[in-house]
Amino acid sequence: MIEYNYLSNSKITHEQWDNFVDSSDNGTIFHKRLFLSYHPKARFHDSSIVFSKNDQILAVYPAAIVDRDGKKVFISHSGTSYGGFVYKSNLNFREAFDLVESIVEIAKTLKCERIQLTPSPMIYQSKYSNYIDFALVKNGFNYLKRDVSSVVQLDIENDHLLSTYRSEARTAVKKSIKQGIEVAECDRFEEYYEILKKNLKMRHNVNPTHSLEELLKLKHLFPGKIRLWGAFKDGKLIAGVCNFSVNSKVVLAFYISHDENYQEYRAVNLLFYEIMTRYKNEGFKFLDFGIFTVNMEPNWGLARFKENFAARGIFRDTFYKDI
Repeated sequence: MIEYNYLSNSKITHEQWDNFVDSSDNGTIFHKRLFLSYHPKARFHDSSIVFSKNDQILAVYPAAIVDRDGKKVFISHSGTSYGGFVYKSNLNFREAFDLVESIVEIAKTLKCERIQLTPSPMIYQSKYSNYIDFALVKNGFNYLKRDVSSVVQLDIENDHLLSTYRSEARTAVKKSIKQGIEVAECDRFEEYYEILKKNLKMRHNVNPTHSLEELLKLKHLFPGKIRLWGAFKDGKLIAGVCNFSVNSKVVLAFYISHDENYQEYRAVNLLFYEIMTRYKNEGFKFLDFGIFTVNMEPNWGLARFKENFAARGIFRDTFYKDI
């Protein structure tokens, strides 16, 4: 028999929650209380759930109540890239249904009008399973959107990595090396953030999701997980990528940026070649390049750029159910 309780009412500490995420099949840093703690408390009403069976944690479900288009929404989670159920590898088919049926019951009790969740994609799992997805659909959930995230497999021989790239990217990597570009992990967040802001404003007329202060706070909370890699020309930072080691299997390229004035050096190409090589050597299986669709609208140029590095698309699904 599955039981559940709000985290705020349970005996489970934030540390125990985070330890469960670390030992789970599909958990990420986005599911951790430590990550969620960087948000101001007034930003949303946290309603996270702990599910238990035989006095053991079966699953956790980060959640909040937010207002979306005049509707009271039970969402997992408004402050993260991924939400959904975090569970052990031995979760069975019946338990998956019990978990989904429980969140419907919880949302009704909270008088919410909609449930919404974006589970972490399949590559974040240790043992691949669509039990939860099936249970969601069978319980009346629909796809709000099915964005495509670009993913590079890293579990190949080191000397074969460059050969998986398209010829354009291989040429750019070699050109960048020849022109003296150097890649290194660094902490020059202020310089990098200025390039990032300029890029996003020019290309998409938006600002970064995180302020510089928030990014630095997250770096402080996860010093070994959030890392900035820079490409340098004669000591000057001309491109950077901020990576989130989301779990033991996947590293997520969260923010990619370069100085347009140094475009001819093709620094981003070398940057990703070095990043992929280093994270592969650290035991990661995938680099998640992030989505190249927004609300299911393709960005063809971004797709071609990422495919140059042998990226292929997987679904990042968002489910919903009106109640």
